[in-house]
Amino acid sequence: MANESTSSTLSELYTEIVAEAQFVINEKSIMKNLVKNYAITGGGKSVEVPIYAAVAAAAVAEATDLGNTAINPSSVTITAAEVGIMTTLTDLARNSAPRNVAGDIGKLFGEAIAKKMDQDLLAKFDGFSTAVGAADAALTPAVIFNAASTLRALGLPVDETYCVLHPKVAFDLKSGLTNTFAGLSTDLSNEALRSGFIGQIAGIKIFETGNMANTGTGGDFKGGLFHKDALGLAMMQDIKIETQRDASLRADEIVATAVYGVGELHDSYGVEVLADSSIL
Repeated sequence: MANESTSSTLSELYTEIVAEAQFVINEKSIMKNLVKNYAITGGGKSVEVPIYAAVAAAAVAEATDLGNTAINPSSVTITAAEVGIMTTLTDLARNSAPRNVAGDIGKLFGEAIAKKMDQDLLAKFDGFSTAVGAADAALTPAVIFNAASTLRALGLPVDETYCVLHPKVAFDLKSGLTNTFAGLSTDLSNEALRSGFIGQIAGIKIFETGNMANTGTGGDFKGGLFHKDALGLAMMQDIKIETQRDASLRADEIVATAVYGVGELHDSYGVEVLADSSIL
């Protein structure tokens, strides 16, 4: 029979798992910090985000009344759902382990929920109406500049615009920037060779993550170039750790959950980046 135990009876184990899990989820989730964040508070499990259309100013003659401009926002509803993971840690395993088991479990749980959160947000790239590149071609810098020009034409600030790619797709981008890794006399080429990261192209920060799903039979990974207001993450409950003692099993059940929702807010603020990795 399982008997619930409080955090005080397992305080040391509980505290270490929670601390490690919270640290990892904040460090490992790339997308969380690149999109608009909302908190779901009070009643209900959803948040309604107002979406305002752009308005235009006009020249007016002296002593002439201004015409009235109607402000009628639409809205996007983001509904939260629960994700979770559980493991059973036996007393024997905990007491005989040469490592800090609590810290390891916290790290694994934090990584699992961070990965799920990223996967849910990355899947929204496929919903952008505008796409550049090709699903059967390697990614080139020209494709990034093309996508960037689309968002810059809307007047979106470049310092709040990001590009996220799969590492296998980014390989081809780096290859093009470095003359197939032979090196070029440019700062961007040298940085890509030195650190393995691209940094910025067209003023836009480039991020890489392996959490993208392969949408084809080869290296078809759909990336995205987007302003932070293109996508939203609504948190109802950040990662939470609970334990339950099973005395007959001589073990503790350890459960991690988070409650959140993701949604597309401004479709025109995002561009899907199509590419097929040459090394897959």
